[in-house]
Amino acid sequence: MRREQNAYMSWIWGEVVLVALLGGGMALFATAPSLPTVYALPAVHEVLDTAVLFTSAAVSVLAALRFLVERLRLDLLLACGFFVAAATTLSFAIVPVLGGQPLHRTEAWAGIGGRLFAAALIAAAPFVRGRVASGRRALAFAVALALGLAALWGGSRWLGMSLPTLVPGETAQQPYLLTAALAIQAMLSLLALVGFGSRFRERGEDLDRWLALAATLALFAELREVFTPLVTSEYVSQGDFLRLLSYCVLLAGVWRAIRASEFGLAVAEERARVAREIHDGLAQYLFAVSTQTSLLESGAPLEQVLPRLKHAAAAAQQEARFAVLALSSASGNAPFDDALRRYVEFLTADGELEVDLEIDETVQLGPDEQIEIFRIVQEGLANVRSHARARRAEVTIGQRAGRRLVSISDDGEGFDGADVSPAGQGLKNIRSRAAAIGGAFRLSSRPGRGTALEVTLRV
Repeated sequence: MRREQNAYMSWIWGEVVLVALLGGGMALFATAPSLPTVYALPAVHEVLDTAVLFTSAAVSVLAALRFLVERLRLDLLLACGFFVAAATTLSFAIVPVLGGQPLHRTEAWAGIGGRLFAAALIAAAPFVRGRVASGRRALAFAVALALGLAALWGGSRWLGMSLPTLVPGETAQQPYLLTAALAIQAMLSLLALVGFGSRFRERGEDLDRWLALAATLALFAELREVFTPLVTSEYVSQGDFLRLLSYCVLLAGVWRAIRASEFGLAVAEERARVAREIHDGLAQYLFAVSTQTSLLESGAPLEQVLPRLKHAAAAAQQEARFAVLALSSASGNAPFDDALRRYVEFLTADGELEVDLEIDETVQLGPDEQIEIFRIVQEGLANVRSHARARRAEVTIGQRAGRRLVSISDDGEGFDGADVSPAGQGLKNIRSRAAAIGGAFRLSSRPGRGTALEVTLRV
């Protein structure tokens, strides 16, 4: 809690400094009329519009990716808002001037409307809560958004016929509606600043801090345009540069957020995997220990229960040792190789089964693949030892035709497809573990000729 409070106070002081600097710059230009506020740089204007297009599109894609991971309504609104901003910039600011002609008032007013629409979506984002339960709602929202853009285009044609375009030097018929639209856009940026600042105070999420910072830059960019209402492709103002800077800040913040989401998802998957390993392995043996202890309490003969109790306790100890070795194999293949070799040594110590283990050192395995392959080999060799009546087995982890594969074969009795053996559940477990890591499972066996199973790993 103290760390979150310190982070919030640091953000507050940073905002104070930023607002002071930007406000001081605005005051300087307001009190010194001789300083230029707009510049006749049509090429620079095109470059800035193109940069805004790509940056807003990138932010939209990153927000959409984060939405796919966490399904937050916040991310949905952000993705849609910046998509509208990118589409507006492309359709109403870049494409109409590609041939060198000036921006027509129809496209100019459509651009203003599109920016207002995008700002409204972004300003609403920090005030929504919860997740999207159904993909249909997100699809319906996207369809409504497309219809809104179409209505914006149609409405701009009607508005553009009665509203003049303001260019530097014009003094007659000032477009008060234009100034009002720019003031509304500034108010929406202020609303976004307050909303994301409040979320950062409540939740302490890093993304909210970056969004609030970008909203601050966007607010001053729009305030500059309120005092210098400019809708033309021939000139640029300081507000255009501030807007581009706000999008760059957004890009950095959303990129950090998507990386944090991926890390959080990986942690959640790792926890689920560890829980599954404990449930499938150690918990089963501990349950057996508990069952045998209960039999002792109920008066069962000690000479019958004690051997089973000792066997269950030894198996639990062995399983715990194997689990620790396997679960620690997340940094390269060396710990995994060591764990698997130690397991084979333990399994063959009594001479009942001979196992030839071959591991190609050039084969790279992901952390999720290592634990599942360890369990596949463990399950497969347990089946060989318990049900196949084999004397020898071969385990190979290597490559064939550019594909990574794991194979386990034995010289045991084998079986046919109609045979329902006790090993059936073990084969089901192997099949499900192979599917969990995107692998393909294949089994071949004939009576009297042994069994071979093969797992082909994902590319």
